Amino acid sequence: MTFPHGLNYAETGATRRLPLPGGYHHLHIRMRVGSGRTALETAGAAITGWRMHRASGARVTASTARAEPGTSVEVSLGVGPLRFRAPCRVIWTAYGPHRVGFAYGTLAGHPECGEESFLAELAEDGTVWFTVTAFSRPARWYTRLAGPLVPVAQRMYARRLGAGLRRLVDRADTGGTGGPRWSGSRHPTTG
Repeated sequence: MTFPHGLNYAETGATRRLPLPGGYHHLHIRMRVGSGRTALETAGAAITGWRMHRASGARVTASTARAEPGTSVEVSLGVGPLRFRAPCRVIWTAYGPHRVGFAYGTLAGHPECGEESFLAELAEDGTVWFTVTAFSRPARWYTRLAGPLVPVAQRMYARRLGAGLRRLVDRADTGGTGGPRWSGSRHPTTG
C-alpha cells in the first residue's frame, strides 16, 4: 500500500512525539557526542548535511544539500549485489537553537516501512546528545525472513551513526589535529 507522497506507512511525523505507534519495532538510542554550542552546530551540520550517514560507510544520494521537508534521499549499505537501498523522504526538520536534526519516512521499495529521526540536542548542562528514534516493520520478503535480526542490525547501525558523529565532533573540536584547537591571539608555543 502506498500513502501520500509515496510513503509506505500511515503514521507520518510520529517520531516527533511519544508514544510511538503500535504494531512496529521501536528504537531509541541516545549517545553523548560532545559539549557546548560548537559541538551542537558541528553535530547538527553533520546530521542535516548527510555527513554523519556517509561517515558510517553508507552511500547517500539526496535531492538537496541539507535535510528539508520533502527532500528525497536514498541511503545504501553493502557492496555489489548485496547492497541494500533504502529510499526515503524527509518528513520534518528541526533547526533551532538547542535542537538540530530531521526525520525521514520510508518510501515504496524500502526494506522496511516506518520513520526514523536523528537529532542533536544541547542540554542545559551543555552536553550535546545524539538521539535516534524510530519505528519500523518489515516491508520486503528478506526483512520478514530475517525476523528478529533486523532490529538488532538497526540498533547496531544507530550506534555506528552515533560513534561516527562523535568522531566528527571531536575532529572539529580539535581542528583535525588530534589535540585541542588553539584560538588565542598568540601561538601557545612560539609566542
